[in-house]
Amino acid sequence: MKRFEGYQRGINLGGWISQCNRYEKDYYESFIVEKDIETIAGWGLDHVRVPVDYQVLEDEDGNYMEEGFGYIADCIGWCQKYHLNMILDLHKTAGYAFDEREGEPDAFFYDEKLQQRFIRLWQEFAKRFGRFHQMLAFELLNEIVNPDVYKEWNAIARKTVEAIRQIAPDNYILIGGVNYNSVTRVSQLDLPYDEKIVYNFHCYEPLVFTHQKAYWVEGMTKDFDMAYPSTLEEYRKKSDQFAKEAMGAIYAENLKGIGMELFEQLFKEAIETAEERNVPLYCGEYGVIDQAPLEDTLRWYQDIHDVFQKYGIGHAAWTYKDKDFGLIDEHYEPIREKLIELL
Repeated sequence: MKRFEGYQRGINLGGWISQCNRYEKDYYESFIVEKDIETIAGWGLDHVRVPVDYQVLEDEDGNYMEEGFGYIADCIGWCQKYHLNMILDLHKTAGYAFDEREGEPDAFFYDEKLQQRFIRLWQEFAKRFGRFHQMLAFELLNEIVNPDVYKEWNAIARKTVEAIRQIAPDNYILIGGVNYNSVTRVSQLDLPYDEKIVYNFHCYEPLVFTHQKAYWVEGMTKDFDMAYPSTLEEYRKKSDQFAKEAMGAIYAENLKGIGMELFEQLFKEAIETAEERNVPLYCGEYGVIDQAPLEDTLRWYQDIHDVFQKYGIGHAAWTYKDKDFGLIDEHYEPIREKLIELL
């Protein structure tokens, strides 16, 4: 399978200029600094994925805010200094956010004005940062939730890529599918528009393990425990306590067990699709919450990394700091060195 060279071993900078604890200048300027990029480079990784929310870049009327673009420029400069590549991920856009499902959560996919605003923002990124194509890739939008909008999303993605290419012909562009960027929906993506398209997915399977005790999962309790590995039957029994559509692919008919074979089977169709279309495959998010048992966490990372390595799938772990998954946080300290070796 075609490899996404230069983006094989990475980590996310979640919570910095996206999903911020505070959308304020002093927070942006202190949460991630140059020293963090130096640390990540010292781990031997080759890239960082940088999520950014439109609120950091635009006011309510869509006017651009220079300070917001400045944080992206700073990170590009730091990455160049320490020889890291970078993915710029638009995590939220006007009219759509993966974690806001009230009201009209999918208005973006049917509102031409919102789509034009999205395209203009990507044209702005291209104008400002396209020249860094040797170390900077673009990721159009994070986690399309609704599985029914894949045709609308494909049409928006095509228009956006065409607009970017008029300005920045050489940057890699990452496109993910619906159902929270599920690996099982990669095959629904359009055929590649050019030779620098990358198919992107996220993987937190099985969710009852990676998100045990997560306060944002509806129905999840603080005393919920899940080991890794366990039997497929036990995982499905535990998953039955939650909404089926929220539990990912644990119910897929072709699954045989939990372990490395789980990821092999889940990724199979996406790998075949990427091979047939000669497109690199990339996992932009994966990880285990800081509420899971440490040794089980290490086993989960080992299994998913074995599959990444076997098929040459580039990846970026979620996440460097905070957000309940932060690798440098205290919880992971006993296994951190081993985790970094796997990354």
